[in-house]
Amino acid sequence: MNHPASAPPQPDPAAIRRTLAGQLDADARAWLDTALTEAAEEPGTGPLPAWERRFAEAGRRVGADHADTARVLLLHAAGAGTATLTRLYQEGSGAERRAVLDALALTVEGPDAVGLVEDALRANDTGIVAAAVGPYAARHLDAHAWRHAVLKCLFTGVPLTAVARLTERAAGDGELDRMLADFAAERAAAGRAVPADLTAARALTQAAPPGRTTTPPAGGGAKEN
Repeated sequence: MNHPASAPPQPDPAAIRRTLAGQLDADARAWLDTALTEAAEEPGTGPLPAWERRFAEAGRRVGADHADTARVLLLHAAGAGTATLTRLYQEGSGAERRAVLDALALTVEGPDAVGLVEDALRANDTGIVAAAVGPYAARHLDAHAWRHAVLKCLFTGVPLTAVARLTERAAGDGELDRMLADFAAERAAAGRAVPADLTAARALTQAAPPGRTTTPPAGGGAKEN
């Protein structure tokens, strides 16, 4: 499979918290501090843990622009596992689903949550699709699913800058190049413009990083690493 050779550093929750705190007013910072303390100290008590109520009200407390980040920090502080993340995703609003997807890279080490990414990639909500192609997807989606995620972004108009590690994973991927070429041909045949992102992505497939064999288009002789 066309997996990257090495994993990038994990996001730093402490750094994320410091950045967020610097963007909040005093009341919102106090709410965030209380919420994160509750999440760390009582992650699973009662029929509905206090931190889950905080998760739902984050938009009102810190503002819509910062709610995603606050929710990600809450999920990390609570040590939310795949079962909890799945429940919050399934029951949540679009914003809450987006936060769950953003949190995967911080909260789930293995591939157990790939199903959430796959579900999100079936959505037509561009915010959810963009969150689905973050660092967790880059680490755990297999080559076939990842290529289709790139196509989903192009189809729905999600900028490919949302795709984590695009340069690394696309490099030398001839099968992705074939799929992109087919998509471009379909657009042209329909009299529609070819997205600039598609042209840029095809350029990425032309070079292979050291230590990885290129993947030729279907019908080629070499096999994918």
